[in-house]
Amino acid sequence: MDCGRYPPKRELGDWLVVRADIFREGHDLLNAAVLYRPPQSDAWRESALQQGLNDRWEGSFVLDRIGRWQYTFESWTNRYGSWVSDTRKKYDAGQNVELELTEGRLILETVLDRVHSSADREVLARALRDGRIEMLLAAQVAAIAERYPDRSRAARYDRELAVTVDRERARFAAWYELFPRSQSTRIGVHGTFADVERRIPEIADLGFDVVYFPPIHPIGRAHRKGRNNAPDARDGDVGSPWAIGAKEGGHMAIHPQLGTLDDFRRLVRTVRANGMELALDYALQCSPDHPWIAEHPEWFSFRPDGSIRYAENPPKKYQDIVNFNFESPNARALWEALRDVLFFWIDQGVKTFRVDNPHTKPVPFWEWLIAQVQERDPEVIFLAEAFTRPKMMWELAKAGFTQSYTYFTWRNTKDELTSYALELATHTNAFLRPNFFANTPDILHRYLQTGGRPAFLIRLVLAATLSSLYGIYSGYELLEATAAGDSEEYLNSEKYEIRTRDWFAPGNITDDIRRINALRRANPALHEFENIRFFPSNDDSVIFYGKADFHQRNLVFVAVNLDPKAARAPALEFPTGEFDIDPETLRDVLYETQLRWSYGRAYTVLDPEHNPAAIFVVNR
Repeated sequence: MDCGRYPPKRELGDWLVVRADIFREGHDLLNAAVLYRPPQSDAWRESALQQGLNDRWEGSFVLDRIGRWQYTFESWTNRYGSWVSDTRKKYDAGQNVELELTEGRLILETVLDRVHSSADREVLARALRDGRIEMLLAAQVAAIAERYPDRSRAARYDRELAVTVDRERARFAAWYELFPRSQSTRIGVHGTFADVERRIPEIADLGFDVVYFPPIHPIGRAHRKGRNNAPDARDGDVGSPWAIGAKEGGHMAIHPQLGTLDDFRRLVRTVRANGMELALDYALQCSPDHPWIAEHPEWFSFRPDGSIRYAENPPKKYQDIVNFNFESPNARALWEALRDVLFFWIDQGVKTFRVDNPHTKPVPFWEWLIAQVQERDPEVIFLAEAFTRPKMMWELAKAGFTQSYTYFTWRNTKDELTSYALELATHTNAFLRPNFFANTPDILHRYLQTGGRPAFLIRLVLAATLSSLYGIYSGYELLEATAAGDSEEYLNSEKYEIRTRDWFAPGNITDDIRRINALRRANPALHEFENIRFFPSNDDSVIFYGKADFHQRNLVFVAVNLDPKAARAPALEFPTGEFDIDPETLRDVLYETQLRWSYGRAYTVLDPEHNPAAIFVVNR
């Protein structure tokens, strides 16, 4: 982690395994320990390190508290152990060890000065009175000397390192994204929090853990976008929720048509009562109508003609949005105001935030902000929505973001998926937790546009089983796949209008979603990401991979036909010998796909219309 610049990430209940190279001149033996300090604690605890090959020492400690832990290393010369080693060699070689026995007694007398247990003092005193080599080398004496070492000249590593410990939902969760204003059952009628509340049991029944809302704040009227991102709105157009702020308020206000703050609090309680939690969008941008523009013009940028600078990503223009000026001379006050926005929503019961475009804001700001928030409430989770250059995505994760969007949407072939998953599982696994969203309001990949129902099932299985974190944007279950022209944008995008849906329309895949989410919860192997392994399949359109939990008691193997247009008949090479699996016990728990075994290979048919994927589970 950049030589200790950033802390790695773990989850509550994990063990942190640490390794260090520790050595000294000469032949004396060493002892070493990892010293660790839990959050909000001034007292150091310690765990012994064990020496391995070439001066590499290793140890571990359990992370039983959420927050940021500190740790470092300490080593000291093992005087008694060194004496035992040398004396045994001489004694076994038949040499005279009388002088060595005198030296041993002197060492044990210094140990006796440090002993505070009366029982240990008696054992040590008896050995000293006896004086024979057998007594001075006895196991009981060695154990006492180990318990009371001389650490007056111990060497301590000159840095205190850190590890961030999050709750389990940071690592394992299924997300469901919806627009609250589209949850009314009446066509064209603006939805309310009460409408969302009626859908919560249904979403919980599908097996989701997090319900995520785009911004719920008042929407600006100046330069409001019309339907399909038209530059001019017509009467009745509702605008983009990301154009935050109007006369009704800004980032700490609620769009009046959604309901009141009390309505929101009630919704949060309902979500929690159904075993889920609510995630809010944290978008650091404003509409030209945001109250802060009049109250704090120094937080924004203005052009030479006096007009406020709106957001652009040339040639795209976002006239309904203005960005904050993070280089403002009064930036500290801006940082604190943006922090207080989070504090406000945390006080309403929100513990998870999806952060919009964090790569367009300074990394030092995020490092400061996330540390401030998690010091106050270490359970808060941040998901970084940063589709940008890899190193910037990595830096944001290192700086504190709990989870990260990824390029999963654009990885569709067997080679792409395999290499990308292995990169995430090995190169960035210490700091980046990948959240595989199958679609978003901004991204409708051509694979979904052209692949029909099989494509939606294929991408669902991949997202839900490759990663321990995944999500879908509502409409996915209804196979919505109509794009705006030659783009990845949805036609009649919900970003600019209200969409009223029949959630039980024929052809939906809600049963498949429910079944897959149930399998995820039931199998601990799917609760991790970096345990992913890929196994041979003789078909380039069939990807075959598996996961095992830490104790290898739960094994999950997944075969997916990546071709949404044609059936495939692959030969799959299960690691039956490595994991001691009886081939006769392997059954597909998803669509009951049958296997035929020949010469150690399993043959099957994956038909995209009926069973595009198969999931095999072994429990022992």
